[in-house]
Amino acid sequence: MNRRWTVLAIIFAGILISYVDRGNLSIAATAVMRDFNLPPASMGLLLSAFFWTYALFQIPAGFAVDRFGIRRVYAAAFLIWSLASAGIALSRGMPDILGLRMVLGFAETVGPIASLAFIRQNFQGREQGLPTSIYVSGQTLGPAIGTLLGAALLTKFGWRFMFATTGLGAMLWLPWWLYYAPRGKAKPPTQTVASAPWTRSTANAVIASPTLWAMSACVFFFSYYWYFVLTWMPAYLTMARGYSMMGMGRILSTPLFAMAVTNVITGWAADKLATKYNAVFRVRVLFTAAGLLGAGSILLLQVIPGRGAVLPILVISICSFGVASANYWAIAQHTPPAYMVGRTIGFLNTISQIGGVAAPLITGWSLGPQKHFGFAIVLAGITPLVACALLLAAGPRGLEKLQSTLLNAAPLAGLENPKPI
Repeated sequence: MNRRWTVLAIIFAGILISYVDRGNLSIAATAVMRDFNLPPASMGLLLSAFFWTYALFQIPAGFAVDRFGIRRVYAAAFLIWSLASAGIALSRGMPDILGLRMVLGFAETVGPIASLAFIRQNFQGREQGLPTSIYVSGQTLGPAIGTLLGAALLTKFGWRFMFATTGLGAMLWLPWWLYYAPRGKAKPPTQTVASAPWTRSTANAVIASPTLWAMSACVFFFSYYWYFVLTWMPAYLTMARGYSMMGMGRILSTPLFAMAVTNVITGWAADKLATKYNAVFRVRVLFTAAGLLGAGSILLLQVIPGRGAVLPILVISICSFGVASANYWAIAQHTPPAYMVGRTIGFLNTISQIGGVAAPLITGWSLGPQKHFGFAIVLAGITPLVACALLLAAGPRGLEKLQSTLLNAAPLAGLENPKPI
């Protein structure tokens, strides 16, 4: 196997583990609320705490990855977050969980940035869809496996055992990463023709780009949907739909497993179409927009009663979101030159995590003493539709213009993708 695909497989495993660790508290939410006598608003605060530091350190993590390379930075971060996740098993109350979730969020900032930086530096624009989809499928299989495994461990041994087992067991990943991961920083191609320097006028042109801000707002709104699903959907299924813990695990994991398969298939298809029509941005915008529209089908949970429709609605909504997410991040890493990808992903991920902060807080607040999910479901369904409108407003032409501005400011004209495509 080509070494870059071996590293990609390890990246897939690493991001899968990160989503197991960040999702454990959602699985244990009802048990933790019961044991510590916490109201929904307090649990919303705990679920949100991860995203405070996860958002705050995105851009610093991007600079660290660009400056020191992905191998050492990712290994150190992985060790810290595994210990933080396992440490929740020893918590004595809300303050302990709050602090450890913030440490977990700080350390997990590196995973997505290092992963997408590796893909950007080792795969050409027209072939980035499949590796990005494989990476995004790790974000999906993590919650799917975490839901099933967490529900089983919690039911048989309790939530403390669940945190200790998943946190410490994850460290088996580290030796594989340290052996296979590339050493040092990515090296740009050989210098050819000098290009325009990064001037104040160029910076102003980037900052003033409506495409930049449309894409930034887009990622906020679709992230709100995703983090609602990851943080409160387990509680919704048990509290509002009456599923048992194991029943919830089966219902929620099914669309997440299906999403992982859908991601890979549509990523491959997007690559083929982008190559066939020589239109990377056009193809990926269409795939992303269609996926965001489909994700909005979660609104049907509000109008169709009973349990029969829950699974098909979640399959359609979550699989559609997977198509959107994989192609959005393929766009995000294809637009800037390779040497800027860490900072670019760090910036967009910061915006994304503001959605992660908002979703659990707003949901916990909106439930109230009656624990009604109506408002929360409606808001989660509207946000991907808003994101779709923003993406279409940016459009392929706007993305090509933004890419051209960034490439013209690159220190070397010989950087990958010298012309917008």
